[in-house]
Amino acid sequence: MYFEFTNKTKICAGKGSLDQLEFECLQHNMKHPLILTDDVLYKLNYIDILKKHLTLEYSLFTHIPVDSSIHVVEEIKEFYVTEKCDGIIALGGGSVLDTAKGVFLMLSQECDSIDEILGFESLKKGIYIPFFAIPTTSGTGSEATCVAVVSDPERKVKLEIISQSIQSDVAFLDPVFTENLPLKTTASTSIDALVHAIEAYSCSAKNPLSDSYAITAMNLIYNNLLSVVDKPKDKDLRMNLALASYLAGASFSNSMVGIVHAIGHALGAVCHIAHGDAMSMLLIPCMKYNLSVNEELYSDLLLYLGEKELYASTPKKELANKSIEVISKLLSDLHEKVDLPISLESVQKLKENIEEVANKALNDGALIVNNKYASYEDILDILGGKYGY
Repeated sequence: MYFEFTNKTKICAGKGSLDQLEFECLQHNMKHPLILTDDVLYKLNYIDILKKHLTLEYSLFTHIPVDSSIHVVEEIKEFYVTEKCDGIIALGGGSVLDTAKGVFLMLSQECDSIDEILGFESLKKGIYIPFFAIPTTSGTGSEATCVAVVSDPERKVKLEIISQSIQSDVAFLDPVFTENLPLKTTASTSIDALVHAIEAYSCSAKNPLSDSYAITAMNLIYNNLLSVVDKPKDKDLRMNLALASYLAGASFSNSMVGIVHAIGHALGAVCHIAHGDAMSMLLIPCMKYNLSVNEELYSDLLLYLGEKELYASTPKKELANKSIEVISKLLSDLHEKVDLPISLESVQKLKENIEEVANKALNDGALIVNNKYASYEDILDILGGKYGY
C-alpha cells in the first residue's frame, strides 16, 4: 500500500499557549502581521486577548462573513500588500481560517486572481509567507488541513483549494477562545469534526496514520461533547474538543472525506445553512446509504467511541447498525439539549431546490473517495428521506 501523509503545523496547545505567540512571530521573522478575524469576534473583544500577548505593530481586517467568498479573499490580499504586512495571523472559525489560506496562497503564488490557485495540488512551492492559525471553534480543524473552501456567490458553489502548501506554520489551541462559544454552535462544530473523523476512517483513501488521528478524535468528541454541554466553562473539556478538532482535521486532510461532505457542501451553497448543521442532518442518512460497503468499518466505530461493553455484548452482524444507533442517540441528545438541527425536513426550500443540490453534490470532489458510488438518483434518495431524516 502506498500513501502520503503531511502534517507540518507546529501545535502550541493548552491553557496559556498564547504566551508563545510573540516568540513564534519573531521565530518566523514576522514584524508587522495582518490579523484576520470577523466582526462578531472583534465585537466580543477577542483581539484584546491577542494584544495581551503581542507587542508588535499589526494591521487588522475584520470584515470576513460567515460564508466567505472569493471576492473577500482577493480584497484582503490587496489590503495585505497596501499595509506592507509580512505574515498572517488568522483568529476565527472555519470561514476566517479558510479565507486566510486563500490569501496566503495568492500572496505565496504571487497571483492577481483566485482562479489561478483553484484545484488540487497543481501549485509549486511559492514564496514564504508566515501563517499562524488560532481556531475559535472546535470543528473545522482548518488549522491542520490542506483544504480551503470559499464560496463563489455568482455560481452558487463552494470552491475547494487543495494544496499541502496551505497548512499553517503554527496553530494555537487555547480554550480561552472556546469557553464562551454558544452551546448550539459548540455542538454543530463538534459534529462537523466527528464527521471528518468518521469519513476519514471510512473512505477509500484512508491509511494507517490518518486512521490513528481519526480514532482518537472520535473518542474525544463522543466522550466530551455532552459533558461540555453540561459544563461549558470547563477548560479541560473544551481543550479535549479542540484537540479532537485538530486531530480530525489532520486525518481527513490526508485521507479526505466522502458523501456527507459532498452533499453538505451543496446544501450549504444552495440553501445557505451552516456547514456543521448540514453535517448533523446528513451523517446518519449517509451512513445508512454507505452501510452495504462499510459494514466492517462501521462495526469498529463502536469500540473507538469508547462503548467497550456494548461492543463486547453485541453480535458481530449487528455491530455496524449499533454504531449508527449510538451516533444517532448522540445527535438526538444534542437536539434535545441545545436544539441542534438533525433533520433534513427542517431545511427551508430544500424540496424546490433538491435537484440543484443533487447536481452540485454529484460534481463535488468528496464523492471520489466515498467507498460506494453515488448516482444522481442516489443523492436524491438521501435528500428525499429514503434513508431517514
